Amino acid sequence: MEVVAVDIGGTHARFAIAEVEGGRVVRIDNPVTQKTAEHGSLQLAWQAFGEAAGRPLPRAAAIAVASPINPDLIKLTNNPWIIRPPLIRERLEVDDWTLINDFGAVGHAVAQLPDEHFVHLCGPEGGLPDRGSITVCGPGTGLGVAQVFRTGTGYHVIETEGGHMDFAPLDHIEDALLARLRKDFTRVSTERVCSGPGIKAIYETLAGIEHRPIHQLDDKAIWTMAFEGTDSLAAAAMDRFCSALGSVAGDLALAHGPKGVVIAGGLGLRLKDHLLNSGFGQRFVAKGRFQGLMASIPVKLITYPQPGLYGAAAAFAQEHTQ
Repeated sequence: MEVVAVDIGGTHARFAIAEVEGGRVVRIDNPVTQKTAEHGSLQLAWQAFGEAAGRPLPRAAAIAVASPINPDLIKLTNNPWIIRPPLIRERLEVDDWTLINDFGAVGHAVAQLPDEHFVHLCGPEGGLPDRGSITVCGPGTGLGVAQVFRTGTGYHVIETEGGHMDFAPLDHIEDALLARLRKDFTRVSTERVCSGPGIKAIYETLAGIEHRPIHQLDDKAIWTMAFEGTDSLAAAAMDRFCSALGSVAGDLALAHGPKGVVIAGGLGLRLKDHLLNSGFGQRFVAKGRFQGLMASIPVKLITYPQPGLYGAAAAFAQEHTQ
């Protein structure tokens, strides 16, 4: 059957028509991206997608949202839209629908996508395991975390808030980073460091250590300089970010006891080449007496361009087409 897959973030809403069968995604069309600021609601954006598609939309919806799922009312973070789940059937004119957290959707994508959509980062070569737990974490506007448990014949996705664990510094630079962040936040979570906005605090901390003027730049400007290689301090901040992400991914692996780890998120994909050549792998395994265990865990990066859309369709398939 066909389903409209939707992935709603703070800035963009992405739509695609997918075909699902037997609990899996068998086809997904090219996505259409809309700016959420250009529409007053999900219903209006849905109607605009239908007009652009030039055909009647399927009467089924698979919706991933960057927000905790509330059965009565969802207020999206960084987005003025409000979604009332009891009205989805009526407002979108659908018979069946699935509503899932955006990183839960990424977990479904990890479970269903074939091996060619993953790049090896560290640990043993080979594909992700068919059985056991897989930790999924991804830096973007925040730090999303989910857990996929494969049974050999199926899988389960567990949505978590692992990105809000305490940040644990490992050296004097990260001690200084923690001290800087504590000026603004009583409790400093890993998301304050290992997400897109976190690069600003890292950059300013390094500037202080180097006794350089601290310029008031936003995180987007710092990431641009880092990726373009036009600023040595921004490049050092990106290296430090990758190392910290390795530490956090390793901590999550210890907590979940997984047989594999997948790095996801829009920023994770942009960092692909940098993760391979950074301290990410060394920091992932640097867990003292458990270093041997950590070295046995394969760590991958998902390269599928729209895992939220694919995963929303996969979640619908699991719920409605088995």
